[in-house]
Amino acid sequence: MSAPRLVHVGNVIVDVVMAVPALPAPGSDVRSTAAAMTAGAGFNVMAAARRQGMPVVHGGIHGTGPLGDLVRSCLRAEAVEIAQPVHPGADSGFCVALVDATGERTFVTSVGAEATLGAPDLAVLDPRPGDLVYLSGYSLLSPVSGPALVQWLGTLPDTVVVVVDPQPLVADIPPAVLAPVLRRVDWWTCNAAEATATTGVADPAAAALALRELTARAHVLVRTGSTGCLLLERGGQLRPVPAYPVPAVDTNGAGDAHVGVFVAALAAGASPYDSADRANAAAALATTRLGPATAPTRQELAAFLADRARPVGDAVLRA
Repeated sequence: MSAPRLVHVGNVIVDVVMAVPALPAPGSDVRSTAAAMTAGAGFNVMAAARRQGMPVVHGGIHGTGPLGDLVRSCLRAEAVEIAQPVHPGADSGFCVALVDATGERTFVTSVGAEATLGAPDLAVLDPRPGDLVYLSGYSLLSPVSGPALVQWLGTLPDTVVVVVDPQPLVADIPPAVLAPVLRRVDWWTCNAAEATATTGVADPAAAALALRELTARAHVLVRTGSTGCLLLERGGQLRPVPAYPVPAVDTNGAGDAHVGVFVAALAAGASPYDSADRANAAAALATTRLGPATAPTRQELAAFLADRARPVGDAVLRA
């Protein structure tokens, strides 16, 4: 039997990443201390999973032009299978990411060909039993991709595991799109701010519980930054998974590293708690490096974990 794959139907765009001492004031200018252009967004999740040895298929759209060329080059460098042909007539989108001296990042995004994913494109994908399908909130927000993804989700058998990361604009996803996704998702993974945006509940633990009630079948994972994450399995109790403290220099891409390593560990047979623990370690290591696609390889993660004791936290957290 073949190994489970990550079938990623989210967007891949180009990240223009610039390190700045601080965000410029309106109307002012600032020089960056470092800059780079690379594939970003969904690419970061796929790279994280591939670096753990998981087979990955990119089922999203990539455009015609220099940005699309860069997207494809980065995907091939990570040995990600590209399922779709080049989209004619439009280039891939891009994002300007400003990373300040504290490691915090600010995004401005221009949408491109990746937002045109439609039913004919999804029809060429054929997830196998045991595969994990990843959806991004950015794709669900698109007036073209969102409805097409909802229709496609309805055709997937229960043997395909659906993972959803809603991303920061979750509150803008149309209810007609979000509701059926909530009914089908198996793993809902997000950060604390996104959990609050989805539920209206400020406390991350209470928001995780509210998220489980919003879904019909999902397990919930809420990333809480420097403290780690909260794990809530369906039918179980809320458990904190402590972080691995490190000196962070760039938080850009840490959440994507977390998701990619988490799904790779799940696919390899690890328990949800152990998968979340590995994801915490990978996200911590990613924040010690500049750039968006900074997830560790399997060997780097093993070395990082070998040098550190596993964080100890409460077995059960009651909201």
